[in-house]
Amino acid sequence: MRRRKNVLAICGSTRERSTNLNFIKAITELAADRMDIHVYTGLSDLPHFNPDLDTEAPPAAVTAFREQLKAADGVLICTPEYAMGLPGTLKNALDWTVSSSGFSNKPVAAITASTSGQKAHESLLGTLTVIEARVDEPMQLLVSFAATKLDKENHITDPWLSHKVEQLIVALAGMMDESVGG
Repeated sequence: MRRRKNVLAICGSTRERSTNLNFIKAITELAADRMDIHVYTGLSDLPHFNPDLDTEAPPAAVTAFREQLKAADGVLICTPEYAMGLPGTLKNALDWTVSSSGFSNKPVAAITASTSGQKAHESLLGTLTVIEARVDEPMQLLVSFAATKLDKENHITDPWLSHKVEQLIVALAGMMDESVGG
Protein backbone atom coordinates (compact mmCIF):
# COMPACT_ATOMS: atom_id res chain seq x y z
CA MET A 1 0.00 0.00 0.00
CA ARG A 2 1.27 3.43 -0.91
CA ARG A 3 1.97 5.96 1.78
CA ARG A 4 -0.17 9.11 1.54
CA LYS A 5 1.88 12.00 0.30
CA ASN A 6 2.38 15.10 2.40
CA VAL A 7 2.13 18.45 0.58
CA LEU A 8 3.08 21.79 2.07
CA ALA A 9 0.88 24.54 0.62
CA ILE A 10 2.25 28.06 0.60
CA CYS A 11 -0.17 30.89 -0.01
CA GLY A 12 1.56 33.96 -1.43
CA SER A 13 -1.10 36.22 0.04
CA THR A 14 -1.16 37.01 3.75
CA ARG A 15 -4.81 38.10 3.65
CA GLU A 16 -7.02 35.98 5.88
CA ARG A 17 -9.64 35.50 3.17
CA SER A 18 -7.53 35.60 0.06
CA THR A 19 -8.60 34.13 -3.25
CA ASN A 20 -5.34 32.18 -3.31
CA LEU A 21 -6.03 30.58 0.06
CA ASN A 22 -9.50 29.71 -1.23
CA PHE A 23 -7.90 28.03 -4.26
CA ILE A 24 -5.70 26.02 -1.92
CA LYS A 25 -8.83 24.96 -0.01
CA ALA A 26 -10.50 23.92 -3.28
CA ILE A 27 -7.46 21.91 -4.33
CA THR A 28 -7.20 20.33 -0.89
CA GLU A 29 -10.76 19.07 -1.25
CA LEU A 30 -10.20 17.84 -4.82
CA ALA A 31 -6.99 16.01 -3.88
CA ALA A 32 -8.18 14.62 -0.53
CA ASP A 33 -8.21 11.04 -1.79
CA ARG A 34 -4.60 11.27 -3.00
CA MET A 35 -2.61 13.49 -0.64
CA ASP A 36 -2.64 15.44 2.59
CA ILE A 37 -2.23 19.17 2.04
CA HIS A 38 -1.19 21.35 4.98
CA VAL A 39 -1.10 25.14 4.69
CA TYR A 40 2.05 26.86 5.92
CA THR A 41 0.89 29.66 8.21
CA GLY A 42 4.19 31.32 9.12
CA LEU A 43 4.85 33.42 6.02
CA SER A 44 4.44 36.71 7.90
CA ASP A 45 6.64 35.47 10.76
CA LEU A 46 9.75 35.01 8.64
CA PRO A 47 12.28 37.80 9.16
CA HIS A 48 13.56 39.72 6.16
CA PHE A 49 16.19 37.61 4.47
CA ASN A 50 19.66 38.54 5.65
CA PRO A 51 22.65 36.37 4.76
CA ASP A 52 24.24 37.33 8.09
CA LEU A 53 21.38 35.53 9.88
CA ASP A 54 21.58 32.48 7.60
CA THR A 55 24.00 30.59 9.81
CA GLU A 56 24.10 27.18 11.50
CA ALA A 57 21.43 28.54 13.85
CA PRO A 58 19.07 30.72 11.78
CA PRO A 59 16.04 32.43 13.34
CA ALA A 60 13.49 29.98 14.80
CA ALA A 61 10.81 30.86 12.22
CA VAL A 62 13.26 30.03 9.41
CA THR A 63 14.19 26.71 11.02
CA ALA A 64 10.51 25.79 11.42
CA PHE A 65 9.80 26.66 7.77
CA ARG A 66 12.76 24.66 6.53
CA GLU A 67 11.71 21.66 8.64
CA GLN A 68 8.18 21.73 7.22
CA LEU A 69 9.58 22.00 3.72
CA LYS A 70 11.98 19.11 4.30
CA ALA A 71 9.18 16.90 5.68
CA ALA A 72 6.96 17.54 2.65
CA ASP A 73 6.93 15.18 -0.31
CA GLY A 74 5.85 18.10 -2.48
CA VAL A 75 4.86 21.75 -2.39
CA LEU A 76 1.86 23.65 -3.71
CA ILE A 77 2.38 27.39 -4.14
CA CYS A 78 -0.61 29.56 -4.94
CA THR A 79 0.11 33.27 -5.19
CA PRO A 80 -1.38 36.51 -6.42
CA GLU A 81 0.47 39.14 -8.37
CA TYR A 82 1.34 42.37 -6.55
CA ALA A 83 2.68 45.34 -8.53
CA MET A 84 3.54 43.12 -11.52
CA GLY A 85 5.54 40.64 -9.44
CA LEU A 86 5.57 38.17 -6.57
CA PRO A 87 4.41 39.33 -3.15
CA GLY A 88 7.44 40.25 -1.05
CA THR A 89 6.59 37.80 1.72
CA LEU A 90 6.60 34.86 -0.70
CA LYS A 91 9.86 35.93 -2.34
CA ASN A 92 11.36 36.35 1.13
CA ALA A 93 10.37 32.78 2.06
CA LEU A 94 11.88 31.43 -1.15
CA ASP A 95 15.09 33.38 -0.48
CA TRP A 96 15.41 31.68 2.93
CA THR A 97 15.56 28.28 1.19
CA VAL A 98 18.51 28.99 -1.11
CA SER A 99 21.32 27.95 1.25
CA SER A 100 19.40 25.00 2.69
CA SER A 101 18.50 23.67 -0.78
CA GLY A 102 15.00 23.06 0.55
CA PHE A 103 13.44 23.11 -2.90
CA SER A 104 16.22 21.20 -4.66
CA ASN A 105 14.58 18.36 -6.61
CA LYS A 106 11.31 18.90 -4.67
CA PRO A 107 8.11 18.46 -6.74
CA VAL A 108 6.30 21.81 -6.82
CA ALA A 109 2.94 22.82 -8.25
CA ALA A 110 3.03 26.55 -9.06
CA ILE A 111 -0.24 28.46 -9.40
CA THR A 112 -0.58 32.17 -9.90
CA ALA A 113 -4.18 33.24 -9.32
CA SER A 114 -4.74 36.94 -9.81
CA THR A 115 -6.47 39.45 -12.04
CA SER A 116 -3.76 39.06 -14.65
CA GLY A 117 -0.81 37.35 -13.01
CA GLN A 118 1.50 36.83 -15.98
CA LYS A 119 4.47 38.76 -14.58
CA ALA A 120 4.24 37.14 -11.15
CA HIS A 121 3.92 33.71 -12.74
CA GLU A 122 7.06 34.28 -14.83
CA SER A 123 8.88 35.49 -11.72
CA LEU A 124 7.73 32.52 -9.64
CA LEU A 125 8.77 30.01 -12.29
CA GLY A 126 12.13 31.76 -12.70
CA THR A 127 12.83 31.64 -8.97
CA LEU A 128 11.74 28.00 -8.71
CA THR A 129 14.08 27.12 -11.57
CA VAL A 130 17.02 28.84 -9.88
CA ILE A 131 16.38 27.02 -6.58
CA GLU A 132 16.14 23.71 -8.50
CA ALA A 133 12.51 22.87 -7.79
CA ARG A 134 10.88 20.25 -10.02
CA VAL A 135 8.00 22.14 -11.61
CA ASP A 136 7.12 20.48 -14.91
CA GLU A 137 4.65 22.14 -17.27
CA PRO A 138 1.58 20.16 -16.10
CA MET A 139 2.27 21.52 -12.60
CA GLN A 140 2.20 25.18 -13.69
CA LEU A 141 -1.04 27.09 -13.85
CA LEU A 142 -1.87 30.74 -14.46
CA VAL A 143 -5.42 31.63 -13.41
CA SER A 144 -6.46 35.06 -14.65
CA PHE A 145 -9.53 36.75 -13.13
CA ALA A 146 -9.19 34.20 -10.35
CA ALA A 147 -11.83 35.61 -8.00
CA THR A 148 -14.53 34.94 -10.60
CA LYS A 149 -13.71 31.23 -10.80
CA LEU A 150 -14.66 30.16 -7.26
CA ASP A 151 -18.04 30.05 -5.59
CA LYS A 152 -18.75 30.91 -1.94
CA GLU A 153 -17.96 27.34 -0.87
CA ASN A 154 -14.54 27.43 -2.60
CA HIS A 155 -15.53 25.17 -5.47
CA ILE A 156 -14.03 25.87 -8.86
CA THR A 157 -16.83 26.97 -11.20
CA ASP A 158 -14.94 27.10 -14.49
CA PRO A 159 -14.92 23.68 -16.30
CA TRP A 160 -11.63 24.35 -18.12
CA LEU A 161 -9.95 25.35 -14.85
CA SER A 162 -11.36 22.28 -13.06
CA HIS A 163 -9.81 20.10 -15.73
CA LYS A 164 -6.44 21.90 -15.48
CA VAL A 165 -6.42 21.63 -11.68
CA GLU A 166 -7.16 17.90 -11.93
CA GLN A 167 -4.23 17.53 -14.34
CA LEU A 168 -2.02 19.49 -11.94
CA ILE A 169 -3.00 17.23 -9.01
CA VAL A 170 -2.32 14.08 -11.04
CA ALA A 171 1.05 15.43 -12.21
CA LEU A 172 2.11 16.45 -8.69
CA ALA A 173 1.05 13.09 -7.24
CA GLY A 174 2.91 11.26 -9.98
CA MET A 175 6.09 13.25 -9.48
CA MET A 176 5.94 12.70 -5.71
CA ASP A 177 5.52 8.94 -6.28
CA GLU A 178 8.50 9.03 -8.61
CA SER A 179 10.60 11.06 -6.17
CA VAL A 180 10.06 8.79 -3.17
CA GLY A 181 9.83 5.53 -5.06
CA GLY A 182 6.09 5.00 -4.59
